[in-house]
Amino acid sequence: MDSLTQIVLGASVGEVVCGKKIGNKAILWGAIAGTIPDLDVALRPFQDMVQYLSYHRSFSHSITFAVLFAPLFGWLLHKLFPNSRAGFKDWTWLFFWGFITHILLDTCTTWGTQLLFPINNYGYALYNIFVVDPFYTVPFLGFVIAAAFYNRHSSKRTKLNYIGLCISTAYLLLSFINQQSASNAFEKVLKEQNISYQSYINKATPLNIFLWSITVKTEEGYYFGYHSIFDPPVKINFTYMPGNHQLLANYRGNDKLERLIEITKGYYTVEKKDDEFIINDLRFGQFNGWQGNAESSFVFEYHMKAENRDNLSFFQKEYRFVPDKDYLSAYFNRIMGKTNE
Repeated sequence: MDSLTQIVLGASVGEVVCGKKIGNKAILWGAIAGTIPDLDVALRPFQDMVQYLSYHRSFSHSITFAVLFAPLFGWLLHKLFPNSRAGFKDWTWLFFWGFITHILLDTCTTWGTQLLFPINNYGYALYNIFVVDPFYTVPFLGFVIAAAFYNRHSSKRTKLNYIGLCISTAYLLLSFINQQSASNAFEKVLKEQNISYQSYINKATPLNIFLWSITVKTEEGYYFGYHSIFDPPVKINFTYMPGNHQLLANYRGNDKLERLIEITKGYYTVEKKDDEFIINDLRFGQFNGWQGNAESSFVFEYHMKAENRDNLSFFQKEYRFVPDKDYLSAYFNRIMGKTNE
């Protein structure tokens, strides 16, 4: 999730663990604990593209990290505040739960979180919430801020914090329910249209848990579709795109290319333009995919230049997408089940 959301979650968890003992210091240090795993981005200038993609959300987002570093931070804070009502155990639990809740929430998003690193480097992802969702964050933030204005012994402080936690957790649970509902709708239409598939990813679209996007993997390519839980029972229009994986045949076996394909979980298409190969990571979809625009750019687009199989270079094409008022209005209407059909 985004940094603000992780700060809010960490602050609330810190309050649960140590709020009665140290008041707003628990909120502050909980927020810091909720931020620490994301500091892996500081390594980006020292890594090439594939290395960064491989190690983002790896060790710092693993259970191993939480187990090893929570006691270390607990010891440091115990030394820093020797007269605090919170002891070594309290500080350790604050950081442990700050790390673990951060990791688990990130697992709900699309990128993938390497929970079991270094045992394996698989990015676990549940796809049930977008990385930025104001419906999750804003109410949660409001209750945490409100709780901070009360004395640490106040029952209202505790109640407000738990209300915020309950609302955010309920929203996550609703996202799983909506995701399953959308999956049922997608599977029904895929069966009706006799589309044979190997697997699919069904993920929340930006800023909500009501409009869902599916990427369906077949032997030769991929189908894309959208479904809002507010949609009437109508036919889902799928668009198809060939995988063109054969374009990379001469370069398969290269460690970096194999790792990049592994990161996409096998959901990628390939294009050849001039002297470059373009590898589109389909897990994140297209900017305007919900409008049925098959020519829209993909959110994550990796470029590869190749002299031979042993000499490949990669870079990421980054787009700045700034939606205007009309786009946002149309997007909101689509979320609510309104289409132009």
